[in-house]
Amino acid sequence: MTDRASAKDLHDARTIWDYHLMHHELEPTDVGIGLGSHDLGVATFAAKLYHEQLFPMIVFTGASSRTTAARFPRGEAVHYREHAIELGVPSAAIRIEPRATNTGENLTLTRDLLAAADTQASTVLLISKPYMERRAYATCRKVWPDVRAICASEPISFNDYLASIGDTKLVLDMLVGDLQRVIEYPALGFAIDQDIPDEVDTAYHRLISAGYTSRLMTT
Repeated sequence: MTDRASAKDLHDARTIWDYHLMHHELEPTDVGIGLGSHDLGVATFAAKLYHEQLFPMIVFTGASSRTTAARFPRGEAVHYREHAIELGVPSAAIRIEPRATNTGENLTLTRDLLAAADTQASTVLLISKPYMERRAYATCRKVWPDVRAICASEPISFNDYLASIGDTKLVLDMLVGDLQRVIEYPALGFAIDQDIPDEVDTAYHRLISAGYTSRLMTT
């Protein structure tokens, strides 16, 4: 494949993008949780929701990965915290969980952090990059079933997101990789099952055949 995505590739990617979005209605929750990734827009949107008084505290969670080590050398949670403070969130309203290297750890270590601080949480607002919403939800339902999880991400179109990241292949690879995890993780005990519509499954396999495979797990 070339670095230029075809119109068909982009159509399939948009199908998967739309599937990943949970379309939850936002409401006040006990805690906001910013899930670490390469996308600083997660911290930007978390700060916006804090200022809208949707939660009194934000936990930013995440170490670093091969995708984020160069961009966030001190770890995703630390850089997210710094960015949120630049956007006016008081440091006292932010906690960081700097060790998580996957979504399950993001949630279980955040749960443990809150418990250690005697902070009660019955509802959480999971803030992620747009195409991580469904996986975050399915994972939270599995590893932290005692809370009611609402998912949110920056309200941005697929095309605008591609432009903001500046690397179409990376985004398509990540869309495919996240969908694989939605499909495979329930059997591994990491998440609850999610229904996969036929058009999403078809788009997924076409993109794999087109070579968008760099973020696939080896199975």
